[in-house]
Amino acid sequence: MDVCLGIPGRVIEVHPEEQTAVIETFGVKNRVSTFFVPDVRVGDYLMVHTGYAIEKINVEEAEIRIKLLEEVLGNAVPGEVSGPGPQ
Repeated sequence: MDVCLGIPGRVIEVHPEEQTAVIETFGVKNRVSTFFVPDVRVGDYLMVHTGYAIEKINVEEAEIRIKLLEEVLGNAVPGEVSGPGPQ
């Protein structure tokens, strides 16, 4: 089974002529494609996967997802990868 992970980010810049936006997540800024999500504005929250915004989410949903990611990442051990499948 393949698993996709979308990362929430707050829009800090919009470049409609290029169909891109700059988002910030955990203090990291990334330029992403907004091709699949119309009418993106500064302050919006987007779910992003592999450099593409895949949906807009509201602030409450973004906060929940960010908190979950913080918990998961907070429990991670650098250099270790685990999950289903052969180890």
